[in-house]
Amino acid sequence: MNENLIKIIVSVGFVVVVYPITRFIVYKLIDKVAKLNLYDKRHSKMIKKTFNVLIIFVLITILISIWGVDKRNLLLALSSVFAVIGMALFAQWSILSNVTAGFVLFFSIRLRIGDKIKIHDKDFPIEATVKDIKAFYLCLETADGEKISYPNNLILQKGIVLCS
Repeated sequence: MNENLIKIIVSVGFVVVVYPITRFIVYKLIDKVAKLNLYDKRHSKMIKKTFNVLIIFVLITILISIWGVDKRNLLLALSSVFAVIGMALFAQWSILSNVTAGFVLFFSIRLRIGDKIKIHDKDFPIEATVKDIKAFYLCLETADGEKISYPNNLILQKGIVLCS
């Protein structure tokens, strides 16, 4: 059998079979966590999109290795791409930390929309209700009706108390 035909069959198998099954399993796990913690569908949709990008990145890496792309050229291209991405993330490190904190909030802290929280900040203490959980920030509303966007990374840095 032709070597290229085998590579085509394996590549199609990964794209048609492995990717959808992996995505289905990951989505089911995210839905289970979201249902357990009573998260909003928009919040779990954001997490699903991010994991989908990660799955596609892994799939592309596997396909590149199947097709035997020259490693020197691949490493040169990847190092260039990662240098540009690294500079962008270094310039905007707070965006990356907020997205990472959003994942931690989703998977470990049982913070739900509608919860009343108290944020222990020495300079600016806040007692508010969680109105929405976004990728980068929480939407909060105080008892006075003041709407606050609070960055996810600060939620992890400051002490918070769930009020009943």
